[in-house]
Amino acid sequence: MMPVTEPAIRASFVNCTKGEAKRLAVPRDLDVRPWGDLDFFGWQDLSGGERAYLVAESGTGLVGVALRVASRTGRVRRSMCSLCMTTHTGDGVSLMTARKAGPTGRQGDSVGLYICADLACSLYLRGKKDAGRRLDETITLAEKIERTTVHLAAFLRKVAE
Repeated sequence: MMPVTEPAIRASFVNCTKGEAKRLAVPRDLDVRPWGDLDFFGWQDLSGGERAYLVAESGTGLVGVALRVASRTGRVRRSMCSLCMTTHTGDGVSLMTARKAGPTGRQGDSVGLYICADLACSLYLRGKKDAGRRLDETITLAEKIERTTVHLAAFLRKVAE
């Protein structure tokens, strides 16, 4: 992923108003992010609440989505991210939902995805961050990255519909 700026991030959101995008908490350390290792940029809102954000490159530019992190009920031993197929123990994977863009989103329609709670899928794929246990796969890193970006693109299309 190419490095992105705060104004570009704020302008990319498809499922929130311009005012909401203006108020969301963008990380201040954009200049030190490992952009060359990222397939998308994601972060949790550190100001509290159950919000997270994801920005990805698409054929038409950046696409950003505001996410809600589902509250946990019960005990989870191990779960798998739907994007990068990394398994985590405990609360390492969260159900994140995105309000759909446009009129359907304003009526309350949303789509969800089980994703690494810290949104660091790209780093898990590349072995730059340890998740504990990885599945034994025979595909290459390039194929894993392709699978992740295809799954992410499908999710973003559902949000934008």
